[in-house]
Amino acid sequence: MPKFIFSASGMATGGRILHHLKHYAPGLRNLILFAGYQAGGTRGTAIAAGAKSVKIHGGEVPIRAKVNSLDMLSVHADANEIMRWLGNFKRPPTLTFVT
Repeated sequence: MPKFIFSASGMATGGRILHHLKHYAPGLRNLILFAGYQAGGTRGTAIAAGAKSVKIHGGEVPIRAKVNSLDMLSVHADANEIMRWLGNFKRPPTLTFVT
């Protein structure tokens, strides 16, 4: 089933995003889309730079998914900025969850 997972888990250094990467990064049909800056030396930087695999939970995970970055975005938006961004869509979502 197609998924869009938007995560701000510290440049892919910890948290739930690691589980998502383990499961979906090997899939050729998947996309890893980074929003904003990836700090040097992080797993996010390695993936964005084209790493063929990364270490997650003690094992190597192949990166076969397409990888792209939206450098103009920031995952540090506040509520007003998020609502303004959503309002720019031709058909804005009727329900949005922010965690």
